[in-house]
Amino acid sequence: MQDPTPLTALTRHRNPDEDPDPRLLHPLPPPAPGLYLRHRNQGFAAHISASAPAFRLLRGLTAKVLADYGADAEAAETAQLVVSELVGNSVRACGDHVPLVVEVYVAAFGIAVNVHDPDPCVLPRLRGIALHDPEAESGRGLGLLDLLAPGWHVCRSPIGKQIRCRVPMGCSA
Repeated sequence: MQDPTPLTALTRHRNPDEDPDPRLLHPLPPPAPGLYLRHRNQGFAAHISASAPAFRLLRGLTAKVLADYGADAEAAETAQLVVSELVGNSVRACGDHVPLVVEVYVAAFGIAVNVHDPDPCVLPRLRGIALHDPEAESGRGLGLLDLLAPGWHVCRSPIGKQIRCRVPMGCSA
């Protein structure tokens, strides 16, 4: 029998006040410095201090958890790209070791990828020149995001902003 909770590969810690179902995971000890994971329905929420080790673990976790919850391989790979782009944009905008919250989960519409950073003033914007300049070293990410997660949007919050994306999932799941 397959374990119903994909995150059980990580250390288990259950909070009985939050969920009566003992099969579900809750606060997990960080498997890397600067990374705190929480189970959420059909996925996870990661609180990270943006660093190379936390980022590598986050990309791998995205692929594994989505596959374990039935996402097709193509959609999971697309979600990894979206996570990479959004986390990279947050680091460029806010600096190294910025505290981020990254949520990734399977939903009825496909895969949700949400990245929350602490700066409500630095909003993503397309830079038209980079889209048409083959020599440009950056500036294509939001155009790529438009293709991979059409309809993404920004929500401001009292503690920053959140970029919300929906990655469509194919019929192969």
